[in-house]
Amino acid sequence: MIFDLSKTSSVANTYVSELRDEMIQKDSMRFRRNLERLGEFFAYEISKTLEYSKIETQTPLGVATSLALSQQPVLATILRAGLPFHQGLLNVFDKAESAFIAAYRTNHKSGRFEIKLAYISAPALSNKVVIMVDPMLATGHSMVKCCKELIATYDIKALHIVAAIASAEGVRHVRANLPKAQLWLGAIDEEMTSKAYIVPGLGDAGDLAFGTKL
Repeated sequence: MIFDLSKTSSVANTYVSELRDEMIQKDSMRFRRNLERLGEFFAYEISKTLEYSKIETQTPLGVATSLALSQQPVLATILRAGLPFHQGLLNVFDKAESAFIAAYRTNHKSGRFEIKLAYISAPALSNKVVIMVDPMLATGHSMVKCCKELIATYDIKALHIVAAIASAEGVRHVRANLPKAQLWLGAIDEEMTSKAYIVPGLGDAGDLAFGTKL
């Protein structure tokens, strides 16, 4: 299942537009906040697919019957760009545990690159719903490698992948390698540069959020 935000009309489209805007991007606090707000929106949409149980709440005047999550999801993100986006989902799923993955790309002279994982810090994920968050889904190779590492280690109940901007190529790669994952995307762009930047995309989300890396 693919949820493409650009196919619907909502205020969340404004957050995506501002994330892309090169003038608004000059305000890193605004950039981080837009990622956070977009994360909150996706958390709400994903929450509609989760399982709930009836609960009774004592009010000053009686007892109210309502619904509560049967199980909290686990929120995972790839450092560093994913941190503000992750925080947005955590604002909504405020009782959720979190997992953090450090991944980096090594480039070869041939132009080929390889994704390596530095470390994974995660709670027990078996029989849990895992929501993997990363602002950009470019080639999809980092996302697939990180998710496959988790799947190989834990018996994950369900996997949701959330990205603010995705490339069409990245979506195809994820669907081919993680066919059971559900994708939640702010927009899908058709092109990428030779250095795997999405076009029109928005640039380097990590640099825009936290400063240019060396």
